[in-house]
Amino acid sequence: MAKKLYVGNLSYSTTEDGLRNHFSSFGNVTSAKIVLDRETGNSKGFGFIEMGSDEEANAAIAGTNGREYDGRQLRVNEAMDKPRRDRGGYGGGNNW
Repeated sequence: MAKKLYVGNLSYSTTEDGLRNHFSSFGNVTSAKIVLDRETGNSKGFGFIEMGSDEEANAAIAGTNGREYDGRQLRVNEAMDKPRRDRGGYGGGNNW
């Protein structure tokens, strides 16, 4: 079963492909996503990696947490599975 990892302290120039390639040495990367600011489209400096198995995820954490990548020291741990917060805003519904 796939396991999702939080990857923090990313360089703002890191790409999803670069992140995928970096983590692929620890196993099968099923997805790589860098979180972008909605308004500017710029990286927020963190993202998520999904590894193919628990063993691969644990190897990726051990091999990357605290290590330098793209000039920054990564923070990598298991992602918490919590529901997204409704931020309100412009959903097009009748909010009056």
